[in-house]
Amino acid sequence: MNSIQKLFSEKKKNILSIYFTAGFPELNDTRKILESLQENGADMIEIGMPYSDPLADGPVIQNSSMQALQNGMNINTLFEQLNDYHKQHAVSQKNVPLILMGYLNPVLQYGFEKFCSDAKNCGVSGIILPDLPINEYEKEYKDIFEKNGLDFIFLITPETSEERIRKIDSLGSGFIYAVSSSSITGSDKSITAQESYFERIKNMSLKNKIMIGFGIKDHQTFSKACEYASGAIIGTAYIKAIEHAKNIESATKEFLNSILEGN
Repeated sequence: MNSIQKLFSEKKKNILSIYFTAGFPELNDTRKILESLQENGADMIEIGMPYSDPLADGPVIQNSSMQALQNGMNINTLFEQLNDYHKQHAVSQKNVPLILMGYLNPVLQYGFEKFCSDAKNCGVSGIILPDLPINEYEKEYKDIFEKNGLDFIFLITPETSEERIRKIDSLGSGFIYAVSSSSITGSDKSITAQESYFERIKNMSLKNKIMIGFGIKDHQTFSKACEYASGAIIGTAYIKAIEHAKNIESATKEFLNSILEGN
């Protein structure tokens, strides 16, 4: 049982996962952000690997990726940062699960098996690659993830058929990332407009837990998402909160408090 599976076995509801872009606002902010998120109530952390041509990211996350790339962030640097963080926190019982989110091309350039092995050694528990086709995952990569004890997390949308959702549920692990709409991250679309979609997924009795993302930005939307899923993922709103912050630690504390307590 890796740390994602352990989290879902110990906490059944209101799981908060926060996304940030590695290397943003500054190249070496990664550890500071990880520690601030862990200390202030994040249950899971999704680390974005910046990429020049992201498919599903809205302007806020796209801009953070561009800045991170300009700062010099790449997979090698990120693994160095995560390795340092992991060494310092390896004995801690408080460690939150870490997930890497990115796109297939940089991972292939790095070397797929090496990427998975290095991710595992840095304390990563799960991977999200939205542009990795399900058939390729099943035929070529599934065994590599499993060999390294890494969960592979698939995304679904309101348009995903029941047949495909059940296929994803049988192949993926960790959880299923339920995108609240087919638009990009940071969308202003109300998640309440998708309640029938969330209800449908909830009633499918899937083996994997559900986390809802896209459009979750405050206490109200977080609470609404948690009515239908194990928890929710917040990215754009957090990046906005730290983008111009003079003190990332205090900005993170204030942001997470606003999500969890509504203050």
